[in-house]
Amino acid sequence: MRAVSQLRVVVLVTIMFVLSVAAQTYQLNDGTTVSGELVSPNELGVLLRLPDGSYSERIPWVRFSQADLKELAENPRLKQFVEPFIEVQAEEQPKKLEINVKPVTRMDRPANASFVRAFLASSIGLALVLVVYAANIFAAYEISVIRAFPAPLVCGVAAVFPIIGPAIFLCLPTRLRTTEHALAEAAAAQQTRAQVAAEIAAASAALGVGHDEHGAAATAAELPPTQLFKRGEFVFNRRFFETKFAGFFGVLRREADKDMVLTIKTPHGLFTVERFTRITGNEMYFLTKRGAGMAEMTVPFAEVQEVELRHKDAPPKLTDR
Repeated sequence: MRAVSQLRVVVLVTIMFVLSVAAQTYQLNDGTTVSGELVSPNELGVLLRLPDGSYSERIPWVRFSQADLKELAENPRLKQFVEPFIEVQAEEQPKKLEINVKPVTRMDRPANASFVRAFLASSIGLALVLVVYAANIFAAYEISVIRAFPAPLVCGVAAVFPIIGPAIFLCLPTRLRTTEHALAEAAAAQQTRAQVAAEIAAASAALGVGHDEHGAAATAAELPPTQLFKRGEFVFNRRFFETKFAGFFGVLRREADKDMVLTIKTPHGLFTVERFTRITGNEMYFLTKRGAGMAEMTVPFAEVQEVELRHKDAPPKLTDR
């Protein structure tokens, strides 16, 4: 019996020693201490089995002191939960690698200059300037055709004053032939016909040509001159046709216009006008021969390219090309 009692005492002492070893005291950040055995650790914290056999609430790892956390980290079972909460001291942080910046060869920046100087110094910029200058001359030529100004005059001004020169001529109204100019051309044509008649008479007298042939040649020379009106030299609108060809608006023509032939050229062909039936601000309506009868045609002013007024015995100058 005495031996059994001694064995019980040894076992009791051993259990108390184990409990004293397993139960530890931990310092919390708020200054309090807790004692017990760590139970059921996870990411949220740990439970403590108190000496009286009860369990405490789960204590978060962040409440343990840094010294206790480092001590608990030595336990492989707790290390993965404790390490994120251990503060790393400055001397324990790994040193940053020193970056050695090596010098590189850089291209020299161009010297500061004005925009115009830098633009002209570039080959691309110079090519663009030449293209714009050539376009300026071409635009001046087109403007001279539209506004009926001499092409050398307009192109010369554009060459000296690019862009501004063509813009000035474009703003000017289209130069129309004045009445004095038309009378001067008619007088010159009459003088030319007189000279041609005189030459024909002299040649007929020298060659002994008969009076009838001479009279026919003289009559051909005395025909009224053929008038040709081109787009660019004249503006084709309602006023132009009403003033230039007033004799073609009546049902019966006057004696002076009875033998005259009026031809209008458009992209669709040539049309011989018998008489105008009506005219508006944008187009005109006239009768023209179609086969054995008459047909009314409608032609917008924008499609008129040339207009010819000639005597019926004079050869036509307009072609459909």
